[in-house]
Amino acid sequence: MIHCIRSAFFALLFVTVLQTVCSDFHTLAHLRAKASDKTQSRAVVDLLKRLLGNRSRDFIVSVNRTLSNDSLDVCELRSAKNNKILAAGSTGVAVATGIYNYLKYFCNCHVSWSGDQLNLPRPLPPLTGVLRINTPHRYYQNVCTQSYSTVWWDWQRWQREIDWMALNGINLPLAFTGQEALWQEVYLSLGLNQTEINRFFTGPGFLAWNRMGNLFQWGGPLPQSWHVKQLYLQFKILDRMRAFGMIPVLPAFSGIVPEGITRLFPKANVTKLSPWSHFNCTYSCAYVLDPRDPLFQRIGALFLSQVIKEFGTDHIYNTDTFNEMIPASSDPTYLASISRAVFSTMTSVDSEAVWLMQGWLFISDPLFWRPDQVKALLHGVPLGRMIVLDLFAESMPAYSSTNSFYGQPFIWCMLHNFGGNSGLFGSVDRINSGPFDALRFPNSTLVGLGLTPEGIEQNPVVYELMSELAWRKEPVNLFKWVSLYALRRYGSLDENLVLAWRLLFHSVYNCTLPQYKNHNRSPLVHRPSLHMQTDIWYEPADFYKAWKLLFEAAPGLVTLETFRYDLVDVTRQALQLLTTEFYKEIRDAFQAQKLPDLLTAGGVLVYDLIPELDRLLSSNERFLLGVWLEQAQSQAMDEHEALLYDMNARNQITLWGPDGNILDYASKEWGGLVEDYYLQRWSLFVNTLVECLDRGRPFKQDVFNQAVFQVEKGFVYNQRKYPSKPLGDTYDIARRIFLKYYPYALKRLK
Repeated sequence: MIHCIRSAFFALLFVTVLQTVCSDFHTLAHLRAKASDKTQSRAVVDLLKRLLGNRSRDFIVSVNRTLSNDSLDVCELRSAKNNKILAAGSTGVAVATGIYNYLKYFCNCHVSWSGDQLNLPRPLPPLTGVLRINTPHRYYQNVCTQSYSTVWWDWQRWQREIDWMALNGINLPLAFTGQEALWQEVYLSLGLNQTEINRFFTGPGFLAWNRMGNLFQWGGPLPQSWHVKQLYLQFKILDRMRAFGMIPVLPAFSGIVPEGITRLFPKANVTKLSPWSHFNCTYSCAYVLDPRDPLFQRIGALFLSQVIKEFGTDHIYNTDTFNEMIPASSDPTYLASISRAVFSTMTSVDSEAVWLMQGWLFISDPLFWRPDQVKALLHGVPLGRMIVLDLFAESMPAYSSTNSFYGQPFIWCMLHNFGGNSGLFGSVDRINSGPFDALRFPNSTLVGLGLTPEGIEQNPVVYELMSELAWRKEPVNLFKWVSLYALRRYGSLDENLVLAWRLLFHSVYNCTLPQYKNHNRSPLVHRPSLHMQTDIWYEPADFYKAWKLLFEAAPGLVTLETFRYDLVDVTRQALQLLTTEFYKEIRDAFQAQKLPDLLTAGGVLVYDLIPELDRLLSSNERFLLGVWLEQAQSQAMDEHEALLYDMNARNQITLWGPDGNILDYASKEWGGLVEDYYLQRWSLFVNTLVECLDRGRPFKQDVFNQAVFQVEKGFVYNQRKYPSKPLGDTYDIARRIFLKYYPYALKRLK
């Protein structure tokens, strides 16, 4: 088996996926690592110490930028004396990624958000000859990730994530932390008062949508201590990213301004937009400064100058105009003038500026963004000075309908997750083939691959697959790839694990229908009604079989961090499926007016299944509401701030707004949240249906919504403390659930 693993690694070698494309864009050649070779080498050595401890001495690290004469990262690995491995690369990222691929395919090791498996063989397996691998630009993060996942992180958690980025080849990460402190300085210098600024910024949990001009004031105001702590954190983030040879993407000005600008500059060309999503103008309706107005140039230059002064620069900036907002005009001349003006604010401060733009607007509103409008916006910037993120390319690629973005370079991105939802999900067939289809597209301007999830720390297998594709010259054999994944994730040769993962890849991880984007559709995590979605994209029988195989392997693996996580996650998914089945029984019994059947199904769901799910989740620290809330409150300097951050953290994952404006969008299945939020809603729903049947009354959704909203709002403001350490034995709880509900699952399949 180990021989097969080593042989598989050789398939990765001498791969230059995007070299011919990258060479066409010489304007991007200056996007290179600025740190010295010595600094980058030291960063990789320190990473290996954190990861491997004393075994890090088995690797000799060398960064030599002359190994690459183009925009590709290069790494070469070879055996050295005393059973050591020499890894030489053009950047620290290249070296770290080369070593991680060696660890995976020669040492059977694994690193992920959900735990590591680092049982290295002694001595390290030797290499025959020189292994050389190349990779292009590798982008990471969605602007929403900053709110759905990283908002409460401290430096320790950021350090771990930047290590993960380096191991997985990320060389173009988004770096948006701390920018509000700089905006405050700019607006104070223009004459706005603190009250006007406080009304502009949202609370921490919603800053992503404040930055995009969607949302204002909700969850705020931002304390001054927040600005100080986030600035300090950003300095450390940028230092570490650059030490690895990464090229951080910094923020720029899009034209969104506080309302107070109209007081200071009454003649400025400012437009008030319509409400965003389900919010009214209390918290949305952005004020947009026309980019052709001289004030736009002034504000944009002030901000970018401040950014470069505080954060330095690597000459690439992100800003998104018209994100989920309709421009004032569809006239191509107008749209071209907008992008031209936005870009000129960058070049007025940094003559080497490159604009990186999310291409989400072309997907979210295709009726407005027709070919002439798309071309005009893109061609307002010189070709090669803008990079477009094809943000949701695994499901809704935009490059194919825009003739490869009409000549602008683009990055093929996997979005995968919306809102940081819990739930197993993947589109592995489309992920596996998509980048190569984009490369073969006529006159392709593809310059890299990207990971752009709205929320992270879920479904690690999908991100490991996507991360490897930049090193590949063709799609992988998914059957073989996932078999090797199972082997290295657990360090076990148990055939049940391999079979389980093959079934998971065939079923829950292979969604081929774009309408099933990973916004968790399960009734479990949505406000109950009699008209909930119950369809899924995979065969439950395949999933339940994988669940059984995983459970049968459990006795010998329960001490392994990665296995415990997967046992919880797969069992959680099984109970999510079964919740749908019990919901259908509840609905059908009510509609048929069969009270005994309603009481039976409702009783099992409310008094056993959902409580068991909460106990299971509470047994693993990676599924705890208390961890999220504790992280939020740890940012506070006093009790007032702690309450503010706690409300932000609770509201985002439930009501998402004061009135349930984007209800359940960022749903999580966490211990504590299941019991005190989802269970309370389902209990009220079942009791309401029972009461309706008992009294001969119809069920009225609007009346129920009013009642359940009080339950939902009560959770957001209840201030209850939740455990941040696991409770109970994962295996014992999972075993009890399996023995109890697996027979029922099989019965439902007949």
